[in-house]
Amino acid sequence: MQLTGEMLIGRGSVEGHGDAMRAVNPATGDELDPPFPGGTQADVERACSLAWAAFDAFREMPLAARAEFLDKVAGGILEIGDPLIERAMAETGLPRGRLEGERARTVGQLRLFADVVRNGWFLDARIDPAQPERKPLPRSDLRLRNVPVGPVAVFGASNFPLAFSVAGGDTAAALAAGCPVVVKAHPAHPGTSKLVGLAVQKAAAACGLPEGVFSLLYATGNELGGALVADPRIQAVGFTGSRAGGLALMRIAAGRPEPIPVYAEMSSINPVLLFPGALAERAGELGRAFVGSLTMGAGQFCTNPGLLIALEVPELDGFIQAARDALGAAPAGTMLTPGIFQAYRRGVERLAARPSVQEIARGQLASGANSGQSALFSTSAESFVDDEALREEIFGASSLLVRCRDLETVRRVVEDLEGQLTITLQMAESDHETARALLPVLERKAGRILVNGWPTGVEVAHAMVHGGPFPATSDGRSTSVGTLAIRRFLRPVCYQDVPAPLLPTALHDDNALGIPRLIDGALERT
Repeated sequence: MQLTGEMLIGRGSVEGHGDAMRAVNPATGDELDPPFPGGTQADVERACSLAWAAFDAFREMPLAARAEFLDKVAGGILEIGDPLIERAMAETGLPRGRLEGERARTVGQLRLFADVVRNGWFLDARIDPAQPERKPLPRSDLRLRNVPVGPVAVFGASNFPLAFSVAGGDTAAALAAGCPVVVKAHPAHPGTSKLVGLAVQKAAAACGLPEGVFSLLYATGNELGGALVADPRIQAVGFTGSRAGGLALMRIAAGRPEPIPVYAEMSSINPVLLFPGALAERAGELGRAFVGSLTMGAGQFCTNPGLLIALEVPELDGFIQAARDALGAAPAGTMLTPGIFQAYRRGVERLAARPSVQEIARGQLASGANSGQSALFSTSAESFVDDEALREEIFGASSLLVRCRDLETVRRVVEDLEGQLTITLQMAESDHETARALLPVLERKAGRILVNGWPTGVEVAHAMVHGGPFPATSDGRSTSVGTLAIRRFLRPVCYQDVPAPLLPTALHDDNALGIPRLIDGALERT
């Protein structure tokens, strides 16, 4: 397939007139062809205008047709075959196996959302029949369903060129909800984005969807993204990236005449609590497994374990020695972009320079371009609480061990944490009561609590939460992974005493759609 640098706006391919961006192979530093000229305000206007024009028709399409569209997008991504994997490898430095797994995840979540759409539970249909004889006042006929909020702007993420990008989780959830999507491609992988965008565009045409259901824009700076969020037709935003980037978009969205929600995943250090019983049983195993999680993908996961919290017990030394040995054998990993590599290196240097921080171990020295050397450091609980700089996320394979003298100190450290995507407990049966006492604090601090696992790796499932209190995400009531992600792009509407011919099909008495509904508070059996 010959890759070209045009944007995709509606059904068309549009050449940009802004500054061109080129992907860089992070393993070699070489620029990749073709160039991708950026869009302008006129392109934002065109994409948003088409999205708004498509909205009402798209949101009322039969559920089966919307599900078929999602399935066709999934099939189209698979049909691209090796060219997609090879381009993503060249643009990210990620290995084939990782990207093939990410492609499978992307296809799987599209198909999962197709099943959600067919099932119809996301509509949350409810009917409270009229009670005209009720005393002292009659009750009106009340019916409720969720409706999509409107066109959604999605920003591709740097670390997941497929699963959190053009047809990733945010896009899948928004389209499943019935919202047109305008994607701003991440500048690190424009070619990968274009290939996936073509698959979405092709699926939309094959399903006869309105033209503006999907568009893909490019830009080198922040201006186009800001214009997209500010456009009055955009009704919600999905973003995965830095705290600075997420906060900037939130400010733009809040400053609009009609403010809109920004669902931004921004910053998390994902603490791992090492309990005494677990250390007594398997300190060495834990040390080695921790390094495996820390260095996976050069540490470029939003769920990377960037913090360890442990009691000062003799068995902790066994964990540290095993981690030191494993880290010393860990090769430096190619990072996604030169900018990410430079930021990682600066972050590690800043942490190492703090007077209260001691180095435990480093990984193997880097030999290739943009390769990050992994690192593990240690500090006291008192220093961690007193020095805010020790709590900053370092995006990459770096972690900090916080030593605590007693359980009350552990509680104090956890209480002092910001919101997190995950908190992991490494524990034995003898640690249950200690963990039970901490659970209320952990629930306030994280969106996902793990026991005897590692946070890297997020299952796409109905019960998954990939979110958390600020700054892990901008809205801790939501998730960006799993089927509940669809709720971010829906809102409830109540229909009071609306004549039957005017009601949406989902709320007709006969339940022709066969969807789950609550009738006067009881689940209707279909």
